[in-house]
Amino acid sequence: MSLKILPKEAIPEWIELLVKEYRLVGPKSLKDQYVFADMHSANELDLGYRTSILPPKKALLPQYEDLLTFDTQETAQTHQDDQPTVILGMHTCDLHAITLLDRVFTQRFTDQHYMTKRENTTIVSIECLKPCTEHSFCKDMGTWTVPEEFDLHLTDIGEVYAVDIGSLKGEALLKGFNQMRESTPEDRKLANRVLSNKWPHFTYKLETDVTNLPNLLAANYKSPVWEEVGAKCLACGMCTLVCPTCYCFNIQDEVEFTLTSGRRFRVWDSCQLDQFATVAGGHDFRNNRASRQRHRFLRKYRYQAIEPGLVGCVGCGRCGQTCIADITPVGVLNELVQHKAPALQTKREVVVK
Repeated sequence: MSLKILPKEAIPEWIELLVKEYRLVGPKSLKDQYVFADMHSANELDLGYRTSILPPKKALLPQYEDLLTFDTQETAQTHQDDQPTVILGMHTCDLHAITLLDRVFTQRFTDQHYMTKRENTTIVSIECLKPCTEHSFCKDMGTWTVPEEFDLHLTDIGEVYAVDIGSLKGEALLKGFNQMRESTPEDRKLANRVLSNKWPHFTYKLETDVTNLPNLLAANYKSPVWEEVGAKCLACGMCTLVCPTCYCFNIQDEVEFTLTSGRRFRVWDSCQLDQFATVAGGHDFRNNRASRQRHRFLRKYRYQAIEPGLVGCVGCGRCGQTCIADITPVGVLNELVQHKAPALQTKREVVVK
């Protein structure tokens, strides 16, 4: 919509203004790591964070979420969180992940719990000028800059932030804040120069283009690579726990000791856990780790590319960074390219870290 300029020294004043009207969620330092958590002052915000332990999706899809409470004397009450919320400092890969979740929770069936929070949430994203970690491969996945739809997007251009306004919700966050000014031609030239200097810091790591991944996975369904990966996997589920696009959950009922009241809630679940695919009669249709890892990669790079129409990985690298068995998406996908389908390889320079 337009480009504004936000002086860095004015951010505390902006934060104090937002805290009065919104629940504020942003990146905080936690020892040597970073977490997205509720914020109450500008002193807690760290926009220079590398990456967070858990993705900011947890503000829209909490690890534990009450769906309804029930009582034998009353009608069951559903819980929908409509608190106005601002998520500050979201990296562009995580913003692409939210775009995927928006599709997932509105196609076919609408998840009212997610959508109520989403409709009342405004996201302030920030441009990454360098890869977050050595495991990041956002350039391969096309998520290293802001998607088409966004609210407010910040780019650090030195003493100020260039603020790109992408929606009316984003514009509303600036209402009553007088420290923002219009951009000048010099500001826009500087922003373009900063973005141009960004690109050399990011390298391709996959040996094939992202558009080839659905066919690559289909061609390698019976590849021996899956047995190799399964032999290393510890089935801990950490890869899915830290993933910004995983949305599987389990629903549980908890009844009070009096048997007169209780609650229904959902918790995050993982396709990598032993019991995930167990059905009635005790049959487990993915009863070994190799098949579960294969399902994980097919899900991310083939199934979700077909429906909802976006590849289910944004290249944040959290899963590779977290896995103590050293199973990484880049490593597995490149090994699949080497084992089969050589026609899918490209001539571009590949840097694997």
